[in-house]
Amino acid sequence: QVQLVESGGGLVQAGGSVRLSCTASGNFFSINIMAWYRRPPGKQRESVATISRGGSSTYADSVKGRFTISRDNAKTVYLEMNDLKPEDTAVYYCNAAIQPDINSYYYDNYWGRGTQVTVSS
Repeated sequence: QVQLVESGGGLVQAGGSVRLSCTASGNFFSINIMAWYRRPPGKQRESVATISRGGSSTYADSVKGRFTISRDNAKTVYLEMNDLKPEDTAVYYCNAAIQPDINSYYYDNYWGRGTQVTVSS
Protein backbone atom coordinates (compact mmCIF):
# COMPACT_ATOMS: atom_id res chain seq x y z
CA GLN A 1 0.00 0.00 0.00
CA VAL A 2 1.38 3.37 -1.01
CA GLN A 3 1.63 6.03 1.67
CA LEU A 4 2.83 9.61 1.77
CA VAL A 5 4.11 10.75 5.14
CA GLU A 6 4.77 14.41 5.88
CA SER A 7 6.91 15.82 8.66
CA GLY A 8 8.37 19.12 9.78
CA GLY A 9 5.36 21.22 10.71
CA GLY A 10 5.04 23.21 13.89
CA LEU A 11 4.71 26.64 15.45
CA VAL A 12 6.94 29.43 14.17
CA GLN A 13 7.06 33.19 14.53
CA ALA A 14 6.40 35.50 11.61
CA GLY A 15 9.56 35.93 9.57
CA GLY A 16 10.82 32.50 10.53
CA SER A 17 11.44 29.39 8.48
CA VAL A 18 10.17 25.83 8.38
CA ARG A 19 11.14 22.89 6.21
CA LEU A 20 8.58 20.24 5.38
CA SER A 21 9.40 16.84 3.97
CA CYS A 22 7.29 14.09 2.46
CA THR A 23 8.37 10.55 1.66
CA ALA A 24 6.49 7.96 -0.32
CA SER A 25 6.58 4.35 0.80
CA GLY A 26 5.13 1.09 -0.45
CA ASN A 27 5.20 -0.74 -3.74
CA PHE A 28 5.14 1.35 -6.90
CA PHE A 29 7.18 1.86 -10.05
CA SER A 30 7.72 5.61 -10.23
CA ILE A 31 6.50 9.02 -9.16
CA ASN A 32 5.76 11.78 -11.65
CA ILE A 33 4.69 15.12 -10.25
CA MET A 34 4.94 15.80 -6.51
CA ALA A 35 3.28 18.78 -4.93
CA TRP A 36 2.39 20.63 -1.77
CA TYR A 37 -1.07 21.94 -1.03
CA ARG A 38 -2.42 23.70 2.02
CA ARG A 39 -5.74 24.32 3.71
CA PRO A 40 -5.89 27.53 5.73
CA PRO A 41 -8.40 27.67 8.59
CA GLY A 42 -11.92 27.98 7.25
CA LYS A 43 -10.79 27.92 3.62
CA GLN A 44 -10.50 25.42 0.80
CA ARG A 45 -7.36 23.52 -0.03
CA GLU A 46 -5.08 25.37 -2.43
CA SER A 47 -2.01 24.52 -4.45
CA VAL A 48 1.27 25.83 -3.07
CA ALA A 49 3.98 24.35 -5.29
CA THR A 50 4.61 21.50 -7.71
CA ILE A 51 7.72 19.80 -9.02
CA SER A 52 8.08 17.41 -11.92
CA ARG A 53 10.28 14.34 -12.09
CA GLY A 54 12.71 16.43 -14.12
CA GLY A 55 12.84 19.17 -11.51
CA SER A 56 10.62 21.82 -13.10
CA SER A 57 8.66 23.70 -10.46
CA THR A 58 5.69 26.01 -10.19
CA TYR A 59 4.51 28.19 -7.31
CA ALA A 60 1.41 29.98 -6.16
CA ASP A 61 1.82 33.74 -6.46
CA SER A 62 1.40 34.13 -2.71
CA VAL A 63 4.55 32.11 -1.96
CA LYS A 64 6.86 33.00 -4.86
CA GLY A 65 10.24 34.13 -3.65
CA ARG A 66 9.63 32.76 -0.16
CA PHE A 67 9.02 29.01 -0.64
CA THR A 68 11.18 26.49 -2.49
CA ILE A 69 10.11 23.00 -3.51
CA SER A 70 12.75 20.35 -4.20
CA ARG A 71 13.25 16.62 -4.62
CA ASP A 72 16.39 14.79 -3.58
CA ASN A 73 15.46 11.33 -4.91
CA ALA A 74 12.58 9.47 -6.45
CA LYS A 75 10.54 9.32 -3.24
CA THR A 76 11.06 12.48 -1.19
CA VAL A 77 9.93 16.05 -1.71
CA TYR A 78 10.67 19.08 0.43
CA LEU A 79 9.15 22.50 0.94
CA GLU A 80 11.48 25.13 2.36
CA MET A 81 9.37 27.99 3.68
CA ASN A 82 11.07 31.29 4.53
CA ASP A 83 9.82 34.68 5.66
CA LEU A 84 6.66 33.06 6.94
CA LYS A 85 3.56 35.15 7.47
CA PRO A 86 0.49 34.53 9.64
CA GLU A 87 -1.52 33.94 6.47
CA ASP A 88 0.70 30.92 5.75
CA THR A 89 -0.93 29.18 8.71
CA ALA A 90 -2.53 26.01 7.36
CA VAL A 91 -2.46 22.26 7.22
CA TYR A 92 0.06 21.37 4.53
CA TYR A 93 -0.54 18.27 2.42
CA CYS A 94 1.81 16.33 0.21
CA ASN A 95 0.48 15.05 -3.11
CA ALA A 96 1.99 12.67 -5.65
CA ALA A 97 1.10 11.14 -8.99
CA ILE A 98 2.34 7.56 -8.74
CA GLN A 99 2.72 4.95 -11.46
CA PRO A 100 1.76 1.60 -9.92
CA ASP A 101 3.95 -0.67 -12.05
CA ILE A 102 6.05 -0.67 -15.18
CA ASN A 103 3.12 -1.79 -17.33
CA SER A 104 0.75 0.94 -16.16
CA TYR A 105 -0.01 3.88 -18.45
CA TYR A 106 -1.68 5.90 -15.74
CA TYR A 107 -0.83 7.53 -12.44
CA ASP A 108 -2.76 7.18 -9.22
CA ASN A 109 -3.20 10.29 -7.10
CA TYR A 110 -2.13 10.04 -3.44
CA TRP A 111 -2.37 12.42 -0.50
CA GLY A 112 -0.58 12.57 2.80
CA ARG A 113 -2.49 13.16 6.04
CA GLY A 114 -1.14 16.66 6.42
CA THR A 115 1.08 18.55 8.83
CA GLN A 116 0.09 21.70 10.68
CA VAL A 117 2.10 24.88 10.25
CA THR A 118 1.14 27.77 12.52
CA VAL A 119 2.73 31.19 12.12
CA SER A 120 2.33 33.57 15.03
CA SER A 121 2.45 37.33 14.59
